[in-house]
Amino acid sequence: MNIRALLPVAAAAATLLPTYAMAEPASVKTEAGMLVNSAGMTLYTFDKDPAGSGKSVCNGPCATNWPPLMAGGSDSASGNWTIVTRDDGGKQWAYKGKPLYLWIKDQKPGDKTGEGFNNVWRVAKP
Repeated sequence: MNIRALLPVAAAAATLLPTYAMAEPASVKTEAGMLVNSAGMTLYTFDKDPAGSGKSVCNGPCATNWPPLMAGGSDSASGNWTIVTRDDGGKQWAYKGKPLYLWIKDQKPGDKTGEGFNNVWRVAKP
């Protein structure tokens, strides 16, 4: 087999890889079957956020108790990861169309005391 004949094919395939990458943002990782922030704190979704709406309905006092997982100015969406615009203009990470939040009462990595809170908060899972 002629290696030179395969080089253009390999180069073309390499340019397609980022298109299909599903890597999570640097501020998120998967631990124990759930999504957590870089400090290991559990991330949550809110049932009242319509998936794919590009919005968060948790603002004001809600966002004080459930701080949004904010995206940086240079962050960009990829695969299942999108960025929604908050009412205050801030940018927030979303997974599969659902904005992500922390819970103010979780005290240490691995805590998931917000699971099922008011029957509308769920631990975010990959």
